[in-house]
Amino acid sequence: MNQISGAGLTRHFGDVVAVSSVDVAVDAGEVVGMVGANGSGKTTLIRMLLGLLPPTSGTVKLLGGAPTREARARVGYVPQMGGLYDDLTVAENLAFTFAAYGGHGRATLPEDLAPTAGRLAGDLSLGLRRRAAFAIALAHDPELLVLDEPTSGVDPLASARLWDAIRGAVERGLGALVTTHHMSEAGQCDRLIVLAAGRVVAHGTQRQIVGDTQVVEVQTGDWERVFETLDAAGALVSIRGRTVRVIDRGPDEVQEALARAHVEGRVSLEPATLDETFVRLTADSPA
Repeated sequence: MNQISGAGLTRHFGDVVAVSSVDVAVDAGEVVGMVGANGSGKTTLIRMLLGLLPPTSGTVKLLGGAPTREARARVGYVPQMGGLYDDLTVAENLAFTFAAYGGHGRATLPEDLAPTAGRLAGDLSLGLRRRAAFAIALAHDPELLVLDEPTSGVDPLASARLWDAIRGAVERGLGALVTTHHMSEAGQCDRLIVLAAGRVVAHGTQRQIVGDTQVVEVQTGDWERVFETLDAAGALVSIRGRTVRVIDRGPDEVQEALARAHVEGRVSLEPATLDETFVRLTADSPA
């Protein structure tokens, strides 16, 4: 059974369509990553799935029923800004959230976060704030995790620690819906939903999304000039080491652009990365 699902979810804000006809589902024991640039509709979709924002159209099921307050009490939710009160200590944030979610007994922090218990949340580093918010979201033994940009702004070590904690929770049987705009985190997810301008432009495993997508690679001793030439021609260009990669042009177009500028380079087709596939998918999506 899906722990959380939405069918045909659409949300208008006046004349603006923030989310359009999106389907999403998360099962127990899996991490589903919702990937998209800022403004792609991720947070709006999360809020509809949790019943915090009514959809203009579409349906939601949360833990087998309507997204009620009672159902949300069985969810561990970390909003985009972290969900901690700056003027409360970490221990006070834990006690307040635990009581609000109807937890029984006494909640405690994990051993590695115990030294932060008496500190004001507002005084913590961003990495510690994220870890504390995640630990607090788990304190009432939720059945589902919903995490909105949980690693945004944190350093690589803090990000790795958070993902270890997420994966550990999922291995214990929880489902997790995690939003991110970092393609490097896609490998942490069992499935991905790629959003652009409020629409799903791809879904599936990382391998399924990349599929047989290819990019043009240019090997040259004058990589800087090659990059400038193709960039000036309006191509989507990136650099990998000293190799130039072109996401949205075919090899003939690239070769012609180089010839017109009298620049030499060996042109070939190569498998695309997830980053490059994402850029192509979102570039092709209507605004």
